[in-house]
Amino acid sequence: MAAILLILFFLRPGAQRLKARITRSISVALDRPVDIGSVHIRLLPRPGFDLENLVIYEDPAFGAEPMLRASEVTALVRLTSLARGHLDIARLELTEPSLNLVRRPEGRWNLESLLERTARTPLAPTTKAKSEVRPGFPYIEASAARINFKMGQEKKPYALINADFALWQDSENTWGVRLKAEPVRTDVGLSDTGLLRMNGRWQRAGTLRATPLQFSLEWEQAQLGQLSKLASGKDRGWRGGVQLNATLQGTPTALSVSADAAVQDFHRYDIASAEALGLAAHCAAQYSSTDGVLRQISCRGPVGNGALILHGDVGLPGTHVADLALEAEQVPVSALAELARRAKRDLPADLVATGTVQGSFTVRQGAPISGVQFGGRGEITSLRIGSGLGSAAGKADVGPEAMPFNVDSGAKQTDSRGERHDYESAALLMAPAGEPRLQFGPVPLATGKSAPVAVGWIGPSGYGLNIRGAGEVSHMLRLARLLGLPALKTAAEGGVQMKLQIAGSWTGWTSGSPVGFSAPRVTGTAQLHGVRVELRGVSRPLEIASADLELSQQEVRVERLNVADGGTHWTGSLNLPRGCGVPAACVVRFHLNGDEVDLGELRQWLGAKPSQRRWYQLTADAPAGPAFFANLRASGEIGAARLRIRDVLASGVSASLDLDRGKLKIVGLRADCLGGKHRGDWQADFTVSPPLFTGSGILTAISLAQVAKTMHDPWIDGIASGKYEMTASGSTAGEFWQSAEGKVDFDADDVVLPRVALGKDSGPLQIERFEGAGHLQDGRIEIKEARLISPGTTYQVNGWVSLSREIDLQLARSPFSAPLHGVSRGYTITGTVAQPRVLQVPGTETQAQLKVK
Repeated sequence: MAAILLILFFLRPGAQRLKARITRSISVALDRPVDIGSVHIRLLPRPGFDLENLVIYEDPAFGAEPMLRASEVTALVRLTSLARGHLDIARLELTEPSLNLVRRPEGRWNLESLLERTARTPLAPTTKAKSEVRPGFPYIEASAARINFKMGQEKKPYALINADFALWQDSENTWGVRLKAEPVRTDVGLSDTGLLRMNGRWQRAGTLRATPLQFSLEWEQAQLGQLSKLASGKDRGWRGGVQLNATLQGTPTALSVSADAAVQDFHRYDIASAEALGLAAHCAAQYSSTDGVLRQISCRGPVGNGALILHGDVGLPGTHVADLALEAEQVPVSALAELARRAKRDLPADLVATGTVQGSFTVRQGAPISGVQFGGRGEITSLRIGSGLGSAAGKADVGPEAMPFNVDSGAKQTDSRGERHDYESAALLMAPAGEPRLQFGPVPLATGKSAPVAVGWIGPSGYGLNIRGAGEVSHMLRLARLLGLPALKTAAEGGVQMKLQIAGSWTGWTSGSPVGFSAPRVTGTAQLHGVRVELRGVSRPLEIASADLELSQQEVRVERLNVADGGTHWTGSLNLPRGCGVPAACVVRFHLNGDEVDLGELRQWLGAKPSQRRWYQLTADAPAGPAFFANLRASGEIGAARLRIRDVLASGVSASLDLDRGKLKIVGLRADCLGGKHRGDWQADFTVSPPLFTGSGILTAISLAQVAKTMHDPWIDGIASGKYEMTASGSTAGEFWQSAEGKVDFDADDVVLPRVALGKDSGPLQIERFEGAGHLQDGRIEIKEARLISPGTTYQVNGWVSLSREIDLQLARSPFSAPLHGVSRGYTITGTVAQPRVLQVPGTETQAQLKVK
């Protein structure tokens, strides 16, 4: 018996002779051509048929593509009908069907004729009594279905996938439907569009438009960003969980619609908040399929203790009908500030805004050619914007003020006050033409007659703000930070006269595609005067006497710069590129001139600690590269009328500087110093520890007397020239000179060494010419085979001179020199520069004669 049951369960005998009858029966019932691939009889668990590759073709008026395809269909028959000799289908199960819903341009759907035909067919309910002889309406169920949408011949990218739906006749004159599906859009990648559920009932009527119906819709677990991408094809960047519940009751020509919508944890994609913000609204309306217009719309969205109320009429897309009014009733500004905190980056956590919004706006359109007209006006009363308002340290940066606003369609117009002020016109020029916008202002940003005034707009594509007037730098920086605008995070004070435009878009674009929200752009002009700015790592404030700033989309130009730092008065200009993202991405251009630069004071201004210096330290300690230079790229010209390095004063200093992420190049360093001239090139690498330095240069006609004067010791006189090449490393001058290596070529004329005498009766050593080369290493200069020419005698000089003033030189008389009393002589000079000792060779040691002024 078990074997027989298994055979009956799995056996599916062919029923090809029934195929034509079943095909014809379905075709007559639907009034559509039908095709079936094959038919098999099912015996267990319930008798019926298995249909393969079912195709129901479309009415030619709606297109050539089939209305329904299903690879597998199971038709279960009623056992009672078999007893009467009839074939009555009790249940139809469709596996992975594909259904096309088509709407013609005049508004008629391809399902309308089927529903009307069903209403005219005297079928018994799905759950009919056993005694009922009429055929019953089958319970139709589909799983894993796909429902496509077409407008005429065009298949839309919208679809419902993984759809499970069921259709049945509930009673003699009532049908029911149930649907669960996931909305998708085939031309973009989507996820988390939520789950759509629908339950409905409708009653028998002569036409579809007269059919009484009652439907409930629920859309849950949807993400706002994915819904915006579903609707427009673009992710608008907003996030939050969406819940939508709606009911429809009446007939298609007189349908009552009620809906509740909510967004949980609303925020921008790149903004996180510890507190979730919820948005909600309830709407009711009357809809008529005759003209496709929603009438008697009444929507209310609570906002704090106030509300936004929408009422009026609006048609479906393509009807060009709109007559809507939006009213803001006692809407608290604090609630709008909470919304702004989730929509605008970089707003401070302690931002507080108070006040009340009251206004009314309209949207009207009566014909396609007239376009949509926007209008309305309102006011924010007692507006205050600040940080920590209500606390002891709280302070209002704006207000209390009254700020008017109005809405228009984007056309140039004049408000009730007559012609607009220049600053208002400038603000509106930033708005895209023909785009509806909310304009606000003017509103003073501070107290006083010359206080800056702001006027701005907000539209679908972005926003703009125009600020004009005089203000305090500290106040404007604080206000910029409150509004989430880029601003220096430092203490500053002083005055500024400004004409600024601030604009931003809700979406950034790259190669024609949206990539996210763009940062606000500030353009215009500003004049600084009497500004003091504190910089991190600098001991004293930077004092800007005056500067003219011109801000364009590409760069910030600073002209007529007049600034003091480290005891130096600087003038010149700067070019700072914009939109680089990070400092290393662009190069800052500069041209600066100082009156007198004291390197010691400059070091103290930069916060460096002074240290002991030796006689050879003509430059100040070389500090390690500050962190500020780590990512900075700058290039330009710098000059100084005078440069003081301890006791050395140089004039006419000029050079080209190139800073690239901690690597400094100084090219063409020219200066008049020590009675002569210098020309050279230097490089410094602050990216390594300790910093590495390399340099070369030429000194021309240097006064050795001035060199001795800087050492506070008149040990030498004369004129010298030479050239040098050297490398060194270190964070201090001691480390620098101890590690220094290089070579020096020198050529000195008319040299006098007042503390050196070659013989008891001879005077100070007179040198007509001294030339040679030296090698710098380990803190001293090695001299080999240098030539020293004194009156009547030429010497070859070897030995060394240390940077700590120690000397050890050997003077060997040249064999080509004239005889001196028939005896060839040489000398060694040891000791220090202050106390040299001269030893005659051959001979006994001779104490050098000291000449004291």
